[in-house]
Amino acid sequence: MTKPGLRFQVDSRLATLLSQEYASSEKALKELVDNAWDADAEQVFVSLPRPMSDEPIVITDDGCGMTEEELRRHYLFIATDRRSRRGERTAGKNRLIKGRKGIGKFAGLMAASTMMLETRARGRLCGFTLRLEDLAEVEDIEQLVIAFRSEACDAELHGTTITLSGLHQRLAYPDANKLRQVLLQDYGRQDDFRLTVVGKQLAVDDVSGSYSDSVHELPAVGSVKLRFAISDGKSGLRQPGITLRVDGKSVGKPRFFGLDERDDFPPKLLRKLYGEVEADGIRDHITAGWDSPVENSELLQALEAHVQPILRAAFERQYRQEMQLAQARLQKTIQARLAELPEYKRHFADRAIKKILGKYYGEPESKVEPIVYVLLEALERSDYRTLLEHIADSRPRDVAAIADGLNDFGLAEMAWLVEQAQARSIFLDQLEQLSRAPNTLEVVMHKALENALWVFGPEYSLFSSNTTLRRQVEDYLGKNYVGEKADQRPDLLLNENLNGEYLLIEFKKPGHALNHDNYLQAITYRHDLGKHSSAPIKVLLIGGRRSPDYPSDNREPNVSAMVFDQLIATARRQLKWLLRDLGGC
Repeated sequence: MTKPGLRFQVDSRLATLLSQEYASSEKALKELVDNAWDADAEQVFVSLPRPMSDEPIVITDDGCGMTEEELRRHYLFIATDRRSRRGERTAGKNRLIKGRKGIGKFAGLMAASTMMLETRARGRLCGFTLRLEDLAEVEDIEQLVIAFRSEACDAELHGTTITLSGLHQRLAYPDANKLRQVLLQDYGRQDDFRLTVVGKQLAVDDVSGSYSDSVHELPAVGSVKLRFAISDGKSGLRQPGITLRVDGKSVGKPRFFGLDERDDFPPKLLRKLYGEVEADGIRDHITAGWDSPVENSELLQALEAHVQPILRAAFERQYRQEMQLAQARLQKTIQARLAELPEYKRHFADRAIKKILGKYYGEPESKVEPIVYVLLEALERSDYRTLLEHIADSRPRDVAAIADGLNDFGLAEMAWLVEQAQARSIFLDQLEQLSRAPNTLEVVMHKALENALWVFGPEYSLFSSNTTLRRQVEDYLGKNYVGEKADQRPDLLLNENLNGEYLLIEFKKPGHALNHDNYLQAITYRHDLGKHSSAPIKVLLIGGRRSPDYPSDNREPNVSAMVFDQLIATARRQLKWLLRDLGGC
């Protein structure tokens, strides 16, 4: 005997259960704002009731609205995924769709007992009202009869209004500030989606924390308006950084204006920064697609030089006390070890611990403490014998210079300088062996000197290379030295200092004599690489000796030549007088 098949029944409590998916009324209201985003709205207005009043919550948008058939077939279809019907993006503005579960329609019932929806599209106003008490009277939600109305309206009108009334008195009323903070995470940086909550448009100052704004005039850049906030929340923001705006448009992703490249700035603090900077004066330095400034823009560099210290000062004001408290807690745990150090070492340890706390801000103390312990162990075991031997072997006038240095820099720093000088002396011994070996190649000398530009003299010590510069050189050589010319490929190193000046070094074999052709080729490299940068490029040629035909005059400016023996001898003299020079400065 065949029996009727089974089928699911949907309890009417489903709507109530789905509405309780949201942790707060503010997050439930955000779900309704997400629906306005999916409807390609440009403006959304949210009005909230005054505390202990019977005023409703009203959310109005100017999106595309819904037709009668859309309401019947799609909106009232529970848990349907809009993406499966229309794709991942909206039809009008190509926005990534927010609604993913098909249950957002019940979000309003989390805060209220009655939800009324009115929507306008194609000259028709359609609407219905959903009440929790009506849902409670039926066992199956599919049995609920919803009164539906449809009437003609102005054909130009479009959008949706949701009115929530009969707010649950057992719940805290939605807070305007909290709602703005929730909405800011997703919508604070959208150019074509303006949100107004209780008469105030969503803005940078809605971040919970400290807010700053300023207006300055910069040479060549013009007016710069900076608005930013530093969050006081425990967790980081979803989209941190400063948005660059030019002529009202957002340019690329939020940036940190160099703070993210500084070793002395705690990375976790970057997640607390939110803001925007308007600089219409750099419009000519923005790419055609408005996705980023042009590479190596001097106007962007000037803007960064202006913005970064303002941000650093604001962070220091807000978090200085917190970092001081962290240092006090840490010092309390290591007080016994600190007390055993001599006074001058305690002073050095105190400064070093501050640097560690700054670099590892936000990390758990269990991670920071081992780093501090390693520092203390190094201080406890440090051997100042090398410094004392230097004092013993010095003439009276040298000892006086060293004494001045001790007062200025402290014993620990002076000992470090001596140890550094000894390490560099060993490096020069090894470099000299390489330079005198007959089979040493350019690439070997390049590798040895790439990260030791102090050998060339103090004027070169602040230069350094980076990935971008290395890629520029590789791209240039890869295009110009292929095929039969591959074996003529030169060995070049491009560096940059803090002033934006470039240094191009061409390495030759220690057995090679620098000649006139080498000079001509080097300045050709400069001219070719200079096409990618407006900054000046210094040229340095280095080889085993100079040929008679190497030009001694009528050279282009900023072109120098060195030989390895002379280079190493000069570096040795600098090391020999390092401590005396330090004491006399």
